[in-house]
Amino acid sequence: MEVTLAFIIFIISYIFIISEKINRALVACLGGVGMLFVGIIDLDGAFLQYIDWHTISLLLAMMILVSITSQSGFFEYIALHVAKYVNGRPIPLLILISLMTALGSAFLNNVTMVLLVVPIILTLTKLLKLNAVPFLLSIILASNIGGTATLIGDPPNLMIGQAVDHLTFNDFLVHLGPVVLLIFIVVMLGLVAYYRNSLQVTLEDQSKLERVRPKDYLKDKVLLFKSISVLSLTTVGFIIQPLLNVDITSIAMGGALLLMLLTYQQQDVEEVFKSIEWVTLFFFIGLFMLVGGIKEVGLIDEMAKSIIYYTEGDLPKTAIYILWGSGILSGFVDNIPFVAAMIPVILEFQSYGMTNLDPLWWSLALGACLGGNATLIGATANVIVAGLAVKAKQSFSYLEFLKVGAPVALVSFIISTIYIYFRYLIYF
Repeated sequence: MEVTLAFIIFIISYIFIISEKINRALVACLGGVGMLFVGIIDLDGAFLQYIDWHTISLLLAMMILVSITSQSGFFEYIALHVAKYVNGRPIPLLILISLMTALGSAFLNNVTMVLLVVPIILTLTKLLKLNAVPFLLSIILASNIGGTATLIGDPPNLMIGQAVDHLTFNDFLVHLGPVVLLIFIVVMLGLVAYYRNSLQVTLEDQSKLERVRPKDYLKDKVLLFKSISVLSLTTVGFIIQPLLNVDITSIAMGGALLLMLLTYQQQDVEEVFKSIEWVTLFFFIGLFMLVGGIKEVGLIDEMAKSIIYYTEGDLPKTAIYILWGSGILSGFVDNIPFVAAMIPVILEFQSYGMTNLDPLWWSLALGACLGGNATLIGATANVIVAGLAVKAKQSFSYLEFLKVGAPVALVSFIISTIYIYFRYLIYF
């Protein structure tokens, strides 16, 4: 009976999360509380065993760091400098904004990055009288690709990093960085070829950009210095974390609290907390409880057995299966709940004789993060950009995104398969 109830609660919650008819944080929390009400998990188990407070705390810390930094005008300043550097020419602007988004997504978090970049690009395209849609689609694709490169770049990676103790910030960068760079280059070449004839700007509109002064967008130079210093110090902390022997969550929280202490006179603490994306944090809390429920009744174990049975315990076959399976599914369902369900499945493989799970973690990370580019609902960043585009009357349809996103995802999977095979699986 418990198995049936857990399965029903999980599936109903999942359907509503995918449909987005009701706020997904509300749905996830209701599902989690449902697991409590029917007695599948208890409150102590939920709070002490299943909710990953390391992930929640790391997300909270990064939100605080980026929120305070954004108040200085730093991101607008950089974007306007990029636009002026290329003199408003559409294709170079598309490339550099995408590069800026990818780099920012790798070291700040892709959801936060699109929230910062999209309003800027909407302003620039309006000034230059350009169609904003190609830029918006490029921002989505670049954010998901760039976010794949690091532990903090995309929520699925963050969840994997917190679940696997030996995987550090540097491990993600070293193992995923090379393939992400290759995919980004290939995708940008494809986007340039696809949009090269449709983006044109007049000399008159270019001249408007010359009158814009990026430094006018810097609101507070003291705040800028403090926030960039602490953000840089935190990033260095992530990189040298193995030497410090301090977990990455502590480094992030230390950086966030230090920045709040240094800037409380310029940025009211209550205002900083109001800017936090609490909906995202509560979504994760509810999600961890939901997954905890199906794990408690043994459904996770059955999923692991099914995959082992299908792949016959062969590591290369299992890794490729996870890469493509997670990639395809992440295109049609939000990758966060999918990864939350898959992590305990892969951990369960150890009990079936698989000792080297690292290729499976890299396969899951690549599939889940890059699969988010396949459709408009594949990743949180996609949905956020689409919402901002509607508000700015620069909307694009599900099919319009699919024409670009699906080929990008397919090419990404092919490149990732070759990379995973020759780097990790060829000797098995």
